Amino acid sequence: MSTKDEPVVFIVDDDASVRRSIQDLLSSVGLRSEAFGSPQEFLDSKSAGRPGCLVLDVRLPGMSGLDCQRQLAEAGVTIPIIFVTGHGDVPMTVRAMKSGAVEFLTKPFRSQELLDAVQQALECDRLTREKLRETAELRNRFETLTPREREVMELVVSGLLNKQIAAELGIGEHTVKIHRGHLMEKMKADSLPALIRMACTLNSS
Repeated sequence: MSTKDEPVVFIVDDDASVRRSIQDLLSSVGLRSEAFGSPQEFLDSKSAGRPGCLVLDVRLPGMSGLDCQRQLAEAGVTIPIIFVTGHGDVPMTVRAMKSGAVEFLTKPFRSQELLDAVQQALECDRLTREKLRETAELRNRFETLTPREREVMELVVSGLLNKQIAAELGIGEHTVKIHRGHLMEKMKADSLPALIRMACTLNSS
C-alpha cells in the first residue's frame, strides 16, 4: 500500500495536549495521524476525502463537532467519525449517532476504547471505499453496452424469457441470444443471479 493510500486518523481538538496524547497512542500501534486545532482547519486542509477516519471533539469554540459533521455530510464526504467529549449528554449522542457517527466517547476514555473505535471506523471506511470502487467499475462496464444490449439487459433482469424479449423488442429470438451473450460477457456476469445483483447495485447507486 502506498503512503498516499495508507489510512490516516485525523484528530480535531482545541486542546494541544489532547491532540498530542491521541497521536502518541495511535503512533504506538503503528497508525498514521494528523492533528488539527479546529474543524475549519481540518476542512481547509482538504483531507476529508482521503482514506481514514476522524476523531472529533464535540464542543469546540466556533464551529462545533456536530456542525463539522453536518458540513461534511452536505459536501457528500463519508469519512467515519468518532466523537469525543468531556461533557457527553444523551441528546447530543443520539443526534451524532443518527447522523452516522461510528462511536461517541466521553473523556476521560480508556486508550483501548479509542483504539477499538478507530479500528472499527477504519474498517468501515475501507468497506465503503471498496463498494464505491466496485460500483464505479460496474458503471464503466455498463457504459460499454450498446443501447440494444441495455434494453435486453433490462428485460432479462425483469424476468422475461428470450422468446418474450424478442416479442417485446420486435427482433428474432436468435438475435436476443446474441445480445444476451455479449452483455453477459461485457458485464462479466457468469449467471443470471449475478447480472440481477449488478443491476440492483447500478439502480441503487
